[in-house]
Amino acid sequence: MIFGSIQNLEMDRRVLPAALVRGLEYLRDTDFSKLEPGRHEIDGTAIFALVQEYQPAPKGEKKAEAHRKYLDIQYVSQGSEIICYSLENRANEVLEDLLAEKDLLFFKSVQNEMDLILTEGMYVILFPQDIHRPGCRYGDGGQVKKVVVKISKDLL
Repeated sequence: MIFGSIQNLEMDRRVLPAALVRGLEYLRDTDFSKLEPGRHEIDGTAIFALVQEYQPAPKGEKKAEAHRKYLDIQYVSQGSEIICYSLENRANEVLEDLLAEKDLLFFKSVQNEMDLILTEGMYVILFPQDIHRPGCRYGDGGQVKKVVVKISKDLL
């Protein structure tokens, strides 16, 4: 997991792989106020963005998840939320395996979760071993516009 701010991209680019920099540049350079929710191609199926708008929910209502084929760059364009984070380990119980259909694995239980607070302009890069529970309410809540850039792990 890498946690950062889009404002620091010029410093971060020196240590990040080119595919991650490309995803972060897309986030920095795109006006999401003019972009509708849904899937937006960046580089075919290798890199694409999912624009989402929603009301964050209490942590207990959200599912923890992980992926195997893609990394996530989860970026808050508007609003704020908590993303709970944990490393995958054998004590975490799988709830639903949708890896073949959607590159998605849901967990029933997760050990040692920590809260990451994302406000406007912040991002978290999540690797396949990173379990995450996105969309959790922070403070009084409020509408969130978030962009998830999916990057094929084959590009790294």
